[in-house]
Amino acid sequence: MGELMNSGVLSIASLMISVVMLIVGLILWFFVNRASSRTNEQIELLEALLDQQKRQTALLRRLCEANEPEEKAVPKDALDEVKEDEDDFIRLVAER
Repeated sequence: MGELMNSGVLSIASLMISVVMLIVGLILWFFVNRASSRTNEQIELLEALLDQQKRQTALLRRLCEANEPEEKAVPKDALDEVKEDEDDFIRLVAER
């Protein structure tokens, strides 16, 4: 009769361990699935943000091109003076 009791206790214990493992597995699955869903939502939001930024950049480029003043003819003498000033500044920088 002792053998019947021992086998019954072992089957109940293994059943309880299986149920506990199932509950732990379901809890882990819930949190992993939840994190995955949130990650997918964040990726979608970031992609939408990237698309909006690309549109804004394109609009800004068009706006800048539309408002860009026409280039005026600058005399060559003025350009030469600017280059000479830059050369003078380079000479003032100490070399190491």
